[in-house]
Amino acid sequence: MRACLEVQNLSVRYDSNAPAVNDVSFRVQEGECLGVVGESGSGKTQVFMAVMGLLTNRARIEGSARFNDTDLLRLAAADLNRWRGAQIAMIFQDPMTALTPHLTIGAQLREVLSTHAPRLNAAQANQQVLAMLERVRIPQGEKRLRQYPHELSGGMRQRALIAMACLCRPQLLIADEPTTALDMTVQAEVLSLLQSMRRETGTAVALITHDLALLAGVADRVIVMYSGRIVELANAADLFGRPLHPYSHGLLQCLPRWSGGRLSRLPSIPGVPPGPAQEAAGCAFAPRCPRARPVCIEQRPSLAARAGGREVACHFPHDAN
Repeated sequence: MRACLEVQNLSVRYDSNAPAVNDVSFRVQEGECLGVVGESGSGKTQVFMAVMGLLTNRARIEGSARFNDTDLLRLAAADLNRWRGAQIAMIFQDPMTALTPHLTIGAQLREVLSTHAPRLNAAQANQQVLAMLERVRIPQGEKRLRQYPHELSGGMRQRALIAMACLCRPQLLIADEPTTALDMTVQAEVLSLLQSMRRETGTAVALITHDLALLAGVADRVIVMYSGRIVELANAADLFGRPLHPYSHGLLQCLPRWSGGRLSRLPSIPGVPPGPAQEAAGCAFAPRCPRARPVCIEQRPSLAARAGGREVACHFPHDAN
């Protein structure tokens, strides 16, 4: 299957701190849903913000991010703007900061079409905008188009942001915690919309989330990140059925479970992730890992290929003795 996005050896560093992203390589294939999971600070959002050219000028970025054979990291800002919104779009986690407060929802949605589909007249653009609002379950579309972001609920702002990202039917949609502010019913409808876009237009989705249960239902493959690095990459069925990295195993153990008519006590991974100024000589997860041995502290494991197309960075994965 052809890759629409291929990231190679991507690193992001701020000032003298340890890299926020360190030597990350992966592919997003046409039409697939790639899940990206990890604790806060693992670097999962930083990867895609770098790809989109949305990081601060303080960020020093190395590596490549080829989208349809064009390296996005080498494009000038004006050229990158022609790709963003049309071919590659991003749904941000916080809609209140992503939406422009002094413009109506309608003005912001129509701006996407005027920029990337200028042949549409005003009536056609308005029709497409209203149709998309209906698809993301925003009622009273005409009224909402005249309102400002602060006049909408948090969930409705998030749906407006999703509508904006989906308007031009991009080839790659990056969704950063797209259902955070939504109730379970609307969450299911939004995920159904993303799945429909994949079927109808071949849109690939990179879904960044803390919700492993959500990924289990929609992702084809999953990347697990820790301290700026990929520690495991596998097909979703393989990861959820038999995680190899102790961190992946720990995350799955932390999911709520219903046992004997009651919820069992929720386990947790002991310790905390390393801070931004800390760069371990060995495995960054070793201080929290129940399988760690001296070599884990001294030597960083490389991301090694395993059977079934999966990769894991661990000296003592769960399929080893």
